[in-house]
Amino acid sequence: MLETLTNKEHDEARQGEAYAPFVNEINPYKKHFYIESYGCAMNFADSEVVASILNNNGFGATKTAETADLIFINTCSIRDKAEQTVRKRLTEFRKLKKNNPGLLVGVLGCMAERLKAQFLEEEKLVDMVIGPDAYRTLPGLIEEAETGQKAVNVLLSRDETYADIAPIRLNSNGVTAFVSIMRGCNNMCSFCVVPFTRGRERSRDAESIINECKELFEQGYREVTLLGQNVDSYQWIPSHNPSSQSSTFPPPPGEIEGAVSFAMLMEKVALISPLLRVRFSTSHPKDITDDVLFTIAKYKNICNYIHLPVQSGSSRVLQLMNRTYSREWYIAKVNRIKEIIPDCGLSTDMITGFCTETEEDHQESLSLMRYCQYDLAYMYFYSERPGTLAARRFKDDIPEEVKKRRLQEMIDLHRIQSLHSMQRDVGKTFKVLIEGSSKKDENELQGRTDHNKVVIFPKGNLKKGDYVTVKIDRCTAGTLFGTPIKTA
Repeated sequence: MLETLTNKEHDEARQGEAYAPFVNEINPYKKHFYIESYGCAMNFADSEVVASILNNNGFGATKTAETADLIFINTCSIRDKAEQTVRKRLTEFRKLKKNNPGLLVGVLGCMAERLKAQFLEEEKLVDMVIGPDAYRTLPGLIEEAETGQKAVNVLLSRDETYADIAPIRLNSNGVTAFVSIMRGCNNMCSFCVVPFTRGRERSRDAESIINECKELFEQGYREVTLLGQNVDSYQWIPSHNPSSQSSTFPPPPGEIEGAVSFAMLMEKVALISPLLRVRFSTSHPKDITDDVLFTIAKYKNICNYIHLPVQSGSSRVLQLMNRTYSREWYIAKVNRIKEIIPDCGLSTDMITGFCTETEEDHQESLSLMRYCQYDLAYMYFYSERPGTLAARRFKDDIPEEVKKRRLQEMIDLHRIQSLHSMQRDVGKTFKVLIEGSSKKDENELQGRTDHNKVVIFPKGNLKKGDYVTVKIDRCTAGTLFGTPIKTA
């Protein structure tokens, strides 16, 4: 897992990652594609769907943009910095046209959806603009772009889940995999652009999810992360048209025969095998239920770790953000989690400098962090996104230097908390799933605990995909170091 992140660190860690599935010295494909993914885990999962569609239509992957006939950037619109990074990369890719006139460059994902008009006006920047619900149309759009026309499809869908497409695991470690269970979001948080770029919530049918997870386990994968903008609101109703599931107030799953809630889905995945670890992301505090918590507590292979974004510790600011809960309500939810799952790891998202935020509001955020003692936090200063409710309703009135100062204070506090969290684990033993070699030393392996903490330890005769019991000897603020005791 990533360590405590600032804006800059998060960008460097999650952006600009290029993927090349099934690249061999002898590649049977006449044309080749190259994909870079930016932003959230959903974008990375979407790139795997895109790779599958391209592969099935005669395009092989390549490791470098310089050897590609087709370049795609899967984009993020959550903050301005992410969009500026994408624009810079597009400019660099267009320079490759000098040596490869037939090269096509396309933008996928949220930024494509939000900035389609601008991309069309910037004639020399892109050849294709494809929104997150239009990936099935890629083959036709590529043919259109090859004629010299601009190819565009940014239509949002009320039922597209790509449930029948088997993703190609891009640069996979062969141990962990993302599995998308739903798309879109019905929460209209005032700062967030996702409902406008990814559309309304719709859940993927449960059987296709279970089958994908089973296939991954049979292929040797030992951990799946169930993905959605708000996984807790997952609800599959087999007797209903998928588009009807985007209703703001769907009937409770227990009242419909064959319906599957998130807690039920998670249990079905856990029952595939006790050797298959199950994680999920992301939860909205208002939707995570006792059923989910009791299911986590019931199964040892469902990880005791919950990402529970709070965004602010001030009830006044939370109301402006349209988060639909107060500080006190969130604290009660955290208390309930710790009551049902006493050793549950907890992480969050925090925003500093939201519209009208006062020093008192900021101090409330810091005090909430002190109370919750997060193991991990993703922290940002507020970046106004055009088209959001906040951009239309409120003035972005906090100076950037104040936003950054508050962010730094939050980071400093969390680094102390993170170190204390790690120190509490020294001397303990944990079951660790080995994900591969350490990035710094080939003689060491790395994996994660049930609580999503990274552990480094000597390789010995161990290999990735194994479970091993590790005794923790020492730590930093972001990493545990230990000694293997036995294979688990």
